[in-house]
Amino acid sequence: MAYTNSPMVVYTKLSPNNSGARTHSIDRITPHCVVGQCTAEGLGDWFYQKSTQASSNYGIDKDGRVGMYVEEKNRSWCSSSSANDQRAITIECASDKTEPYAFRDIVYQTLITLCVDICKRNGKSKLIWFGDKDKTLNYAPKSDEMILTVHRWFANKSCPGNWMYARMGDLAEKVTAQLGGSSDIPAKETGMQASVLSNLTEADVIKKVGSLFTENMKKSGILASVSLAQFILESGYGKSELAQNANNVFGMKCSLSGNTWSGSTWDGKSKYTKQTKEQNADGSYETITTDFRKYPCIEDSIADHSAYLLGAKNGKKLRYEGLKGCADYKKAVQIIKDGGYATSLSYVQNLCSIIERWNLTQYDVKESETPIAWYRVRKTWDDSKSQKGAFKTLENAKKCADANPGYSVFDVDGVNIYTPKASTTPAVPFLVKVSISDLNIRKGPGTNYDRTQYIPIGIYTIMEVKSGKGSTAGWGRLKSGVGWISLDFVTRV
Repeated sequence: MAYTNSPMVVYTKLSPNNSGARTHSIDRITPHCVVGQCTAEGLGDWFYQKSTQASSNYGIDKDGRVGMYVEEKNRSWCSSSSANDQRAITIECASDKTEPYAFRDIVYQTLITLCVDICKRNGKSKLIWFGDKDKTLNYAPKSDEMILTVHRWFANKSCPGNWMYARMGDLAEKVTAQLGGSSDIPAKETGMQASVLSNLTEADVIKKVGSLFTENMKKSGILASVSLAQFILESGYGKSELAQNANNVFGMKCSLSGNTWSGSTWDGKSKYTKQTKEQNADGSYETITTDFRKYPCIEDSIADHSAYLLGAKNGKKLRYEGLKGCADYKKAVQIIKDGGYATSLSYVQNLCSIIERWNLTQYDVKESETPIAWYRVRKTWDDSKSQKGAFKTLENAKKCADANPGYSVFDVDGVNIYTPKASTTPAVPFLVKVSISDLNIRKGPGTNYDRTQYIPIGIYTIMEVKSGKGSTAGWGRLKSGVGWISLDFVTRV
């Protein structure tokens, strides 16, 4: 086919870091986060350096300007997967430097428009987000379909960050709508946007969202019945705001949640402001002004709500101490009320009434459904970006920590339960498994040494380990003598 490039491009600096002509037609789009509020020129300068060993087809800078660094006809080096990059248009987007790596609104809106343009020029009428790696990679797109993929599926990275990852369904929906196409992907796989929940009865809406609360509460340890009851109470019993704006559900003040309630004003960026009535201890009311954040999907709001209830503090003391793991919904509701979540004198009675009326305890996690106590391997508990993996069994987690100097095993509560004995370097020789197709072999132990080739997927013997630039776990010298590989991207076997 004849490839074209986007007319939205305002700056071009073609990178030498690419593989030339594609070996697969374009049927994927992979958005990335830059981890920095870059300019189109600055990103182009970085990709132009051969030592960077990376590139993307397009970049969207902090002001929404589009740069081109690899033409669409060529494969960029962007997703840690040759197979993905051969068929994907890769787009680096300016973002914050810390998780969740949020995009400015102008960047997100430009991403939507650029995806529409890419789809149109490549003959696609719909953009699809499955939200599942295996389903996506095993799916054969129809001729008019474009599929969304993410970098984190191919490497131990957060990219495109949790902010963008939570909006992939929204991106697919908005692009498809502008293309005039329609998606037959089930609501559960598209983030269950507000339009899916409109025109449903209260009972139907509660049934649909109940499963979302159950899944999230399995992870958080909060009773689904209690959190779901708050959802119902604060969004009008399933009608009005719940049915029309199902993505904005909780009424927590300030930056933790949001609504598009009638009577509120939008600041054009990220929040709504509304005057609400709060009940004083003596039963009187006063009017106060509060701010609410807007979320792109129900799941986002649920997750943020859970994080708030578990993490909110008064000084050094947890505001809702005892809530996590509480199995009695009446006690849990009282903990929330006593922590100052709501000032209404009838809050406990109202919430318990909702739980009982709609039999919401059916969504609570049963003992047989107790979530797996994952063991996480990190440098420190707070440094989530350093995580090497999460394991169901402690023994496997220990093996991972043993293979990665400086790492420890942490339980679900963040307690360090295992740290390997100090050692300057791992005992050699040892075997490692390479599972990605584009891991570089370098002439020496560091990214400051020249790249020689990609190492094929397989099992290899490491004869020596040295620290060096660009690797946390160190560099391993291959038994074959062809060079060194970063141990960040391999698994010890």
